[in-house]
Amino acid sequence: MIDLWIHPGLLFFLAAAALPFVKETWKVAIKLGVPVLGFLTLLLVSHGDHGVLPLMGQQEMVFGRIDKLSLVFGYVITIATLIGMVFSLHVKKNHEHMAGFVYAGSALGTVFAGDFLTIFLFWEAMAFSSALLIFYAQWRNAAEVGMRYLYVHIFGGLLLLAGIFIYVADTGSIAFNALPHEGLGPMLILAGFLLNAAVPPFSAWLPDAYPESTITGVVFMSALTTKTAVYVLLRGFSGMEFLVPLGVFMALYGVVYAVIENDIRRLLAYHIISQVGYMVAAAGMGSEMAVNGATSHAFAHILYKGLLMMGMSSVILMTGKRKLTELGGLYKYMPWTFMLYMVGGFAISGFPFFSGFVSKSMVISAAIDLDRPWVSMLLTLASAGTFLHTGLKLPYYVFFWKDWDQKKIEAKDPPKNMLWGMGLAAFACTFIGVVPGALYQGLPFEVDYHPYTWGHVVGAYQILLLTAVGFFMLLKKLDPEELISLDTDWSYRKAIRGFNWFIKKPVVAYENYVTEVYKRLIIEPAKKLSRIGWTIDTWVFDGLVNASGWATLLESKISEMFDMHVIDGALNKVPSSIAKSAKRLRKLQTGRTQNYIMAMVCGLVLFAIVSMIYY
Repeated sequence: MIDLWIHPGLLFFLAAAALPFVKETWKVAIKLGVPVLGFLTLLLVSHGDHGVLPLMGQQEMVFGRIDKLSLVFGYVITIATLIGMVFSLHVKKNHEHMAGFVYAGSALGTVFAGDFLTIFLFWEAMAFSSALLIFYAQWRNAAEVGMRYLYVHIFGGLLLLAGIFIYVADTGSIAFNALPHEGLGPMLILAGFLLNAAVPPFSAWLPDAYPESTITGVVFMSALTTKTAVYVLLRGFSGMEFLVPLGVFMALYGVVYAVIENDIRRLLAYHIISQVGYMVAAAGMGSEMAVNGATSHAFAHILYKGLLMMGMSSVILMTGKRKLTELGGLYKYMPWTFMLYMVGGFAISGFPFFSGFVSKSMVISAAIDLDRPWVSMLLTLASAGTFLHTGLKLPYYVFFWKDWDQKKIEAKDPPKNMLWGMGLAAFACTFIGVVPGALYQGLPFEVDYHPYTWGHVVGAYQILLLTAVGFFMLLKKLDPEELISLDTDWSYRKAIRGFNWFIKKPVVAYENYVTEVYKRLIIEPAKKLSRIGWTIDTWVFDGLVNASGWATLLESKISEMFDMHVIDGALNKVPSSIAKSAKRLRKLQTGRTQNYIMAMVCGLVLFAIVSMIYY
């Protein structure tokens, strides 16, 4: 281990940002290389807190809490991302891959977060990026389903945020560790977690949304949202007794609804609820074996459920059909799809030497060790129901039931990259089943459990055999029908539809009325008043101002002319006359004394003559 910490989620975000700007060859390299690089960073990092960011001097945002629990979830998320990218290589639209990278990166951010603020940020990023995988689908009702999905997860996010505010106000800390099993704050946080885990009655969003996602996007959706919810339950509420009956109910609830389901991806979606029920129950039991069981089952479930979804998505892509009543006989035309799907079917059903056998059995064994026979019995019953629908009913009615030739629809195996994606998942399901120690050594606690005991293997085969016999005995009664299964989503569907009607009808009508009144009483009179004001301003005030300006201009012109021709003329002539007189007088100043005496004598003579005349 080394101390270098490169958050794999950051690598995924950078990959999403780079995809639109690189050539096709580099796009393939990014899609395949970044998940591998993210996995390698997790192999090299040391345990402890990494990426710690001080917050307001007293709190810390922890982006990289590394321990065995977070690492095992990080490993499987990066593996699932690689499988999903391989499966979707034929898709040329960048936005699907970008949404997948952001979704997976946000899931990694949630798993490695050590504080509530970081969890909430990535929690909401998961919700919005996963919704894009629904909006990008080509189905007729994708937009409507996507909005319902967002409404539900925004509500869950508000529950989580309210709980965080109350909890932080009570404790003064944003650190995310084991939480109290009482108090308003922790209970609201728990409600937000349970909604993402699809715990009934907050579960209907999953079979409503997942089947409507894109052909390849469902691989990411089946892997990430519910399993990150399982992680935070294990981290924050391990040992909470209330979760045990909830988990058992989930396991049975999903199986029962799968009985009547006709849509192939919706049927698998109900089995996600069922399988997550095992993990929720194990989180509630809280023992070391139970936590190990929940963790290992989450790891295995991500892989085999992704494989099952890839198989049925391939069927939808190649046939254009998605209902059991429309399918049948495909084994002749899609043999590789059938064989790879069955690996996932064996794994989810708990067949020995497949991944589900070594993970699911640990949860059931934990219940037995804790002396809870009713839990182990009901979970075993749910396991038999899973094999009945996912391992028998679904492949039978899709690949064998009717003669496909009669439907005159061509079908073949999907593109090679999709088969390779399924092949990688099938290999992982088989490898874990054959070499369980590879998974067990990464679990949070030391594993003292051996799945391959004689009694366990024989017991598993007995249950599977009896289930298969019952299936073929009741085959006619299990024929799919064109039914619509009502789930708890009808309540919020009606509520959302009513809300939309309320917005579109009464609210819009009221808004239009207020707008019209405002227009008639305020806008139109204001316009008229402004026109009158403009007229007065233009012809009165502007006229007076302009006239005053012209008068001032005329007065200035007259003043200028008077100044130039009268004042300046007079002033200029006086000095001119003085100058001329001075020139004449200057001639009298000769400087000779006799001239001056002569002038004086002449003056006296002139004075005497004048005096004599007058006097």
